[in-house]
Amino acid sequence: MKRIAISMGDPAGIGPEIALKAVLDPRVRRLCRPLLVGDPRVLEIHAEAAGLEPKLKFFAGAASVDWTGDEVKVLALDLLRDGTLELGKITAAHGKAALASAKAAIEAAMSGAVDAVIAAPQTESAIKAAGVDFDGYPTFVARCTGTPPEDAFLMICFDDKRIAHVTLHVSLQHAIALVTKERVGRALAAVDASLKQMGVASPRIAVSGLNPHAGEGGLFGQEEIAIIVPAIAAAKASGIVAEGPFPADLMFHRTGFDAFLVMVHDQGHIVAKLLGRNRAAGLTIGTPVLFSSVAHGSALDIAGQGKASHAAIVEAVERLVGTAQAKAA
Repeated sequence: MKRIAISMGDPAGIGPEIALKAVLDPRVRRLCRPLLVGDPRVLEIHAEAAGLEPKLKFFAGAASVDWTGDEVKVLALDLLRDGTLELGKITAAHGKAALASAKAAIEAAMSGAVDAVIAAPQTESAIKAAGVDFDGYPTFVARCTGTPPEDAFLMICFDDKRIAHVTLHVSLQHAIALVTKERVGRALAAVDASLKQMGVASPRIAVSGLNPHAGEGGLFGQEEIAIIVPAIAAAKASGIVAEGPFPADLMFHRTGFDAFLVMVHDQGHIVAKLLGRNRAAGLTIGTPVLFSSVAHGSALDIAGQGKASHAAIVEAVERLVGTAQAKAA
């Protein structure tokens, strides 16, 4: 059975609550051996607030975890020694804690102590308050694993949909500049390799355009003609099955594809958050660690109220277990 580390996310948000709910969920316990990664004090505060009574067993290092027994295993970190927990508040200490727990989980995966990582939601304004340059988990995972940041991409998964992004958390102006033939090609290669890890023997990838109507033959922009079409042609020459570019507002109706590749954040995220609300999981692809994060925020307004759904973490576990099994096969 695969071992999955679940980092607690922003301690002031719903992350610790949904992480706890997930590791107590029979569906998750049937699929994997979960390891919570975070501050014991934070987890205990959220457990009490949500009316949960988990039996927690703490370990100082991932390599020393005893996977036997029914207790919830916790990689115990001292994350809030510089400040107290303030539920629902944005502070630098909370931002640092979220990334520290994710980094510890990634290190556990790099060492072989766990097979995959899931991160509960972070609060980007808290991370900014901490003075950390953060534009999303793909580049963060890349830095933690020694992977070139330009080789890491995000794929959002829900139901039977997989949506990968060429660019992510940058301004639209910057994103357009980042859409190059080389970057689109690297994204296609990462999607193809990841689908094969997931057990898709012969992946088919649909590729969106950048402009309205995929440029309408050059009427609404030249990026499709100058960049995206040549990138698809080069991918095909390397053995990747990719088609497009298709208009982003129509592409997701197409059937027979194993994944969709979009050019900018909102082309994929709007679809995912409309159709896969509260259950979509983000998968970092192109790095050596199987890493997923939930595709929703830390919901500071309901933190500590026991209201949060852990459906997205269950979805992430299901994805990662399937991917890990395919990779090990």
